[in-house]
Amino acid sequence: MRAVRLHDHGGRDVLQVDEVDRPTPGEGEVAVEVAAAGVNPVDTYFRDGSYTPVELPFTPGVDVAGTVAERGDGVDSFAVGDRVFGTGIGNASYQGSYAEYATVPVDRLVALPDGADLTEAGAAGVAGVTAWRSLVDHAALDPAEYCLVHGGAGGVGHAAVQVGDAVSARVLATAAPDYHDRVSELGAETVLDYGRDGLADAVRDASEGGVDVVLDHRLDDYLQFDADVAATGARVVGIGENSPDPGFTDDGAARSKDVSYQFMSMFNTPDLRVPLRGIAHLMDTDALSVELARTYDLDEAAEAQRAVMTDSFLGKLAVVP
Repeated sequence: MRAVRLHDHGGRDVLQVDEVDRPTPGEGEVAVEVAAAGVNPVDTYFRDGSYTPVELPFTPGVDVAGTVAERGDGVDSFAVGDRVFGTGIGNASYQGSYAEYATVPVDRLVALPDGADLTEAGAAGVAGVTAWRSLVDHAALDPAEYCLVHGGAGGVGHAAVQVGDAVSARVLATAAPDYHDRVSELGAETVLDYGRDGLADAVRDASEGGVDVVLDHRLDDYLQFDADVAATGARVVGIGENSPDPGFTDDGAARSKDVSYQFMSMFNTPDLRVPLRGIAHLMDTDALSVELARTYDLDEAAEAQRAVMTDSFLGKLAVVP
């Protein structure tokens, strides 16, 4: 089979397509014939070695969707031919999904309902699970609460807009003007240009004085902003930053309103199957769609990793073997 692999850590030029033997699933694993593999920034971190070093040669790709081709010992939860999707591979413990076949532990996979698109599901894992864990598990977002999603056109952001809408929250999102109409169609009640003057005032005006929940993907830019626009008792969930040293200029804005902060990583999810099943249900009922901005074949994996880090687009990118 064909698989994208790196034999040394480094830039995108270390990615190459090799002919390798099809992997054999071990105990508690299945071999998946890959239909699509989401392209995520984290894939580039495992490639360049900035995350936990991986065993070389290594195939990147955290997300996966496809059909079960073979079962390992002890697997009775899936049958050959089942449609599945999942996440949490392509790291220091498991080879990834930029390949024609990938072995996946069954605790990182769920069945994909017939109403869900297989290619979209390949890009749903990281984005969907992060959105679900942020808003449902950590923030306990309730119906009619105001929820601010920073970066509503991004991979996690556009999924979070739809998760928020699915629980009947009143979703506000920031996005570049080109994406406002589509983010509104995905379920945002209010979409604001993140570069506009008076953004904090606009958020407060649109949320009757302050938001109840914030999903923040750039804490170094918005940590203080989140406190400023928060309602009393608000919950802020932080999922990332560009600089590792975010800080307040005035933490009194948070203390005076009893704002709580939760910083999270999808990789700490106790059981990935729980949020994956939630995302599968939303896709099956058309409450969530993964917007695929572009797809790439295996030979274009380096270009896909460049695009995910530098290009502006709505939704997700995927490698389709």
